[in-house]
Amino acid sequence: MDAHATSGASLLHIVPSERDRRLARYAVAAIAASLVEAAIPSPLPGVKPGLANIVILIVLARHGWRDAAWVSLLRVMAGSLLAGQFLAPGFFLAASGALASLAVLGALQAVSWRWLGPVGRSVAAAFAHIGAQLLLARLWLVPHDGLFNLAPVFFGAALLFGIVNGVVAARLLQENAA
Repeated sequence: MDAHATSGASLLHIVPSERDRRLARYAVAAIAASLVEAAIPSPLPGVKPGLANIVILIVLARHGWRDAAWVSLLRVMAGSLLAGQFLAPGFFLAASGALASLAVLGALQAVSWRWLGPVGRSVAAAFAHIGAQLLLARLWLVPHDGLFNLAPVFFGAALLFGIVNGVVAARLLQENAA
């Protein structure tokens, strides 16, 4: 008799679905991209390329908003835990940016991919991301309107990285479609 049978405890066996496995693979890729990005020195705090957003865009295009939201939120949670930033200001900034990006991407789901592809969606998400982070930083961390003097730099970086990430996502989607 095994120990479980004698103690009266029951063993619950959970079998992950194919969707669970797929989301886990995408989440691992997004988390890895976030950790690589965290190791890259930034000339200005908060200016990062957002490499994980390439993964989010691919998930969005292939599997829809709900799966993209899961991957994005898993990335923020697990990435912050692995980087030692969970519940630190960086975590809340990342979470606010991710939530704003997901809200914009959700709203854009009504727009055909034919009219607004990965590049347009990436730029819109990047602007929402940095906008939410600036707002949270102003309300919580830097209670001075002088913070908004940096907005052109942050939005310029969002535009640049949004375009680059969107182009990379578009190319990866094209390669895998062929």
